[in-house]
Amino acid sequence: MRPRNGSQPLGEKPERGVLVGVQLPTSVLEDPPLAELAGLAKAAGVEVVGQVTQRRMAPDAATYIGSGKLEDLKKLVQSQKADVVIFDNDLSPAQGRNIEKVVRARVIDRTQLILDIFARRAQTYEARLAVELAQLEYTLPRLKRMWTHLERQTKGGVGLRGPGEKQIEMDRRLISHRIHQLRSELEVVHQRRRREVIARKEFRTVSLVGYTNAGKSSLMNALTDAGVYVEDALFATLDTRTRRWEIPGWGPVLLSDTVGFIRDLPHHLIASFKATLEEARQADLLIHVADGSNPAVFEQISSAYKVLAEIGIESKDTILVINKIDRIDDPSRLHCILDRYPNAVLVSAKTGEGLQRLTLMVSELLARQFVEVDIETNVGNGKLIAFLMTHGELIHERYHDGDRVTFRCRLPGQYLPIVEKLMEYRPDGNDQSQSNREMAAYQIHSAGMVSE
Repeated sequence: MRPRNGSQPLGEKPERGVLVGVQLPTSVLEDPPLAELAGLAKAAGVEVVGQVTQRRMAPDAATYIGSGKLEDLKKLVQSQKADVVIFDNDLSPAQGRNIEKVVRARVIDRTQLILDIFARRAQTYEARLAVELAQLEYTLPRLKRMWTHLERQTKGGVGLRGPGEKQIEMDRRLISHRIHQLRSELEVVHQRRRREVIARKEFRTVSLVGYTNAGKSSLMNALTDAGVYVEDALFATLDTRTRRWEIPGWGPVLLSDTVGFIRDLPHHLIASFKATLEEARQADLLIHVADGSNPAVFEQISSAYKVLAEIGIESKDTILVINKIDRIDDPSRLHCILDRYPNAVLVSAKTGEGLQRLTLMVSELLARQFVEVDIETNVGNGKLIAFLMTHGELIHERYHDGDRVTFRCRLPGQYLPIVEKLMEYRPDGNDQSQSNREMAAYQIHSAGMVSE
């Protein structure tokens, strides 16, 4: 049984791995090189025993790295008795097969490594479904590489194909069937999650997003005393957690922690974890957490924004939070970050520095989404009055002669269409005239407080 954090079980010898990175003109430069890949390897329980890097204008079509560098890699694998070679790039099935023939060790790429970490860390039924789906979608086009130990019989014409090819066809059918089944099960989970999120709309919702290991879970603990699991490792948590956050002068909101992003996050994972990301998609406000102590903080912020764009929520109100400032010794580094992102909030989830300013900014941004309106209605319109009491803040009420009452309320602007509909009060069960419906809408908008 694996420990909860996905590390190596007691008594099991860790695999020895060699890291390989090819720096293309479009690659993100790291200092030190392959630092992130080393972190991923550690999270997967691999002991890194060597590194190989190469600069190229384009990958080699057959082996991704050049023939000379491939020979160097072979010697390093043999001298270090490495079990696995991990590429920081995505390899085609043919490239992986060709490299394995030379180095005589198992070869995996960046996507496969991330999938392995996710498989180790998945705790809930939803996360396990999502990981299995992503793994099968990655595996399906690579089945031929897995059956190279079975020979194909090509002589003799049609109908004499060997057992290897027959087994591949059987596996393809089984995997395709399982993928279809997993997608159906995940869609059920997605619909249930969406209903759960929508059902909580009586509360304002805030979602923590950002690069993996930026300190989102630590920040959530600091803000809510949630006690969620925290580890200084990539992808320490995969499952969404939601806690009640009391904001002084405002009231309770729901704060959610989501799965972390990473550079070149596999598309299989983005699609598979869309149910988990539903919290962020439905949130009223996003808190984008970045690790200010990481030398690649700018690239990580950019990568996170790309993922937000890919799942269609880049236009939401977002507060950029630079976390872990307690680890930054050079003040010029903070100045550099603020020069690039002047509206960012500097915090330390560990020491509590900056949390008060963050809370105030959240309160101010949520307040912008509210409007004050004067609503006049019949005292017998119980549905409208109950809705205002539940979803709004009553400032004062004034009763008129007869059966009319005017409320001054503060409520989310998104609820105005619902209020207009509920103002169509029908005490006798008959539809109101068109003029009365127009008057009801006019009374709401005449308050002059509807936000743009």
